[in-house]
Amino acid sequence: MTTQATPPRTAKRRAPGRPATDSPDLRATLIEAALACFVRDGIAATSSRNIAKEAGVTPAMLNYYFGSKQALQDAVFEERLLPAVMSLRERVGSTGDDVIAMTRQFVQGVLGLVDAFPWFPSLWVREVLCEGGALRELLLSRIGPELPQMLAGRFAQAQQRGQLNAALDPRLLVVSLIGLTLFPAASAPIWRQIFQAELGTDVLVRHALALLGHGLEPAHEN
Repeated sequence: MTTQATPPRTAKRRAPGRPATDSPDLRATLIEAALACFVRDGIAATSSRNIAKEAGVTPAMLNYYFGSKQALQDAVFEERLLPAVMSLRERVGSTGDDVIAMTRQFVQGVLGLVDAFPWFPSLWVREVLCEGGALRELLLSRIGPELPQMLAGRFAQAQQRGQLNAALDPRLLVVSLIGLTLFPAASAPIWRQIFQAELGTDVLVRHALALLGHGLEPAHEN
């Protein structure tokens, strides 16, 4: 009696583009590649193929990890932009009623973000500040106006205590703080070329704090 040989088992084929094992490092690489494309070209002008090329992978690989460009965009917001903004809010919120310390923490905090995340100013200007920016509504809905309202509220309270220049509008003072930090950081390459000088973060911090110094003080009667 003869026995029939058992046919060899065939290996299960992987779906095209799927890696043999998931790699957290590759996922992070894809997020960084998307961030680089968004900062350089804008979110609307960036395709999944562009991101895959930036990361050195196939579009199928990007699709395996995120499924869509929108999902990858959400990951950039959740894992890169949101933590940066939240760290600033926590830093400023810890200063209590001392508006001078709060102002200093805001200036140092924003420009510290620029040092840690050089992409932050460009992404903020392009995708949050500009009309039609892809991240504006998401930022407002997830973070909301809490930080600027907190700043304006503390400035108003300081005015009532006679600790802050009464001629200042607390709301516009918040706008001025942003104008003295994020705008110079975003346009730094232009100013460096015009003035042929390195306008680093330490220079911006000193300038902003010096400019604000006497402007925040209550007026002195003669």
